[in-house]
Formats: sequence, C-alpha cells, structure tokens
Amino acid sequence: MARRPKYGASGQAGRPHLPSVSDLLARLSRRRRELIRPVLEHPREFVLLSVRGLAERLRTDPATTLRIVQSMGFASFRDFQRYLHELAVIQATPFDLMRDATARDSDIPSHIRGTLDRDLRNLQGLRHSIDAEAALRLARRLYAARRILIFGGDLAISLVHFLHYNFSILGLPAFSGTTPGLVSHLVRTADRRDVVLAISFRRGLRQTVEGLKQARAKGAYCVGITDTFVSPVARYSHECFLASIDSPSFAGSYVAPMALLNVLIVACANYRRARTLSLLHEANKEQLSGFRWYREV
Repeated sequence: MARRPKYGASGQAGRPHLPSVSDLLARLSRRRRELIRPVLEHPREFVLLSVRGLAERLRTDPATTLRIVQSMGFASFRDFQRYLHELAVIQATPFDLMRDATARDSDIPSHIRGTLDRDLRNLQGLRHSIDAEAALRLARRLYAARRILIFGGDLAISLVHFLHYNFSILGLPAFSGTTPGLVSHLVRTADRRDVVLAISFRRGLRQTVEGLKQARAKGAYCVGITDTFVSPVARYSHECFLASIDSPSFAGSYVAPMALLNVLIVACANYRRARTLSLLHEANKEQLSGFRWYREV
C-alpha cells in the first residue's frame, strides 16, 4: 500500500495545493470519518482549540484525535490547525466578516485604519511570496498561446476586465468568461494550445471552478489566481498564484490581487519589450489627442 502524503509546515506534499475535505475524509474509517466531519465542515468553531480541547469537544481522547489527524496525512496537530485556519478563511461569509469586525471595535475611525493596515499586510505578503521566475515563465507561455481564456465572476469580474483590457493593449489573444454561458462557450473549443487564467477567491465561484476543470480536461494549461492552496481553483490548476483578500470589509479586499495582475502585466510587457514599445508608439497619437480624452475648448 502506498504511504499517505504528509502535509507539513509547507502546506504541500509535492503538489501546489492542499487536499479537499472529501479527500481527507476518504482516508479514514467510517467511524473516524463521522467523528472528525463536524470539525472539517465547521472549522471556525474548532480552529483555536488545542488537541486536548478538540478531543473534549469530540468526546474522545487526545491520542485518538492525534491518530485521526495523522491518518489524514498531517505531520502534526499544528499543521492540521493551519489547514483548519485556511478552511475557516475560505468559508467565511460577508456576514461573518462584518460581525467579527464589529465585535472587535465599534469605532469607525478604528475600522478605517484597520482596513488600510490589513491591505498593507496583504501587499507585504504578496511581495514576499511572489515568484518572479514563475511570472516570467507564464508570460512566455501566454505569448505562445493560441488563446488566453480569463474566467471570473461576481466581484472578480473587475479583475477579469482589467487583465483582459491590458492584454488587448499588448496584442495578446485574450477572451473573458464572466458568465456561465460565456465560460461554457469558451471551454467548448478549448484545447492544449490555450491558457486559462481562473480568478476566484474563498470557496470558489461555481462557474469559474467548473470552467477550469473542463478546460483542463480538454488539455488547456490552467493557471489559478486565488487566496489559498485549499481553494478548488488551486486544486484544478497546473500552477497557482496567491493573493490574500483578507479584510474587515464584508466585500473583501482586491488590493493584493490587483497588484498581482500588475505583476503579470509588467512581466508580459517586458518579455517582448520592443514589441510592446512599438504597439504603444502606434497608440501614442491617440493617447495624446484622441477623441476619447476630455479637452477644454
């Protein structure tokens, strides 16, 4: 029998994602599965508990609890706690975020300062984690692609449109899928010559995740943009870029994801810098005096 992978501090086991809840439960006996299921389905209620505290809530002993955790593939209970934290983050609803923020402090100026502080932390996290070589490799792949399919819905539509617009300036063959119908039509003709960029956060929007899965099954190279390796976007992508949307705001924060898109745009613009300058030179006259720009008479 093959050994179960151990998920240690890196959060990975030779793969660019963490296992799904169903994957973890499938590794357990029926009795252990039903014992730990409430923890995985409602992680916010258990994430701060020690192994002894969790055992008490489950009405079992710490040794049994630890064996269950290890059977799921975690190297230690602390690694399991990290996984629960990631689950709690992606399962948080706008109500949860607003309620928690209100509970901490009801002073509006404090909320405002706290929101900006969180945005800065998200940007710092991106700055420390971004893989510049991976961005360069992706730029090379995008220029070689037949089509670039950008999937995203709901609030992520703004990110899709921003990326699509800038890719169009660079002359890249970008197509956006922001509704279930558009995603379905784009995926229908996808093949190994295409690159898919799927943008979705927390639990993942159904149309984006299903479009990603279908495109991958057709051979397209799939790149995820999300906020955690627990996300199904990470699970079904060949590679993944992370940007936190953590925020006291019920809407989340797209400051770090926008910065990540800027990184990808800069990588593409400079990968073929002469070509980019040539395109921008052609557009220069319109930028200076075109009909789109307001002018005082």
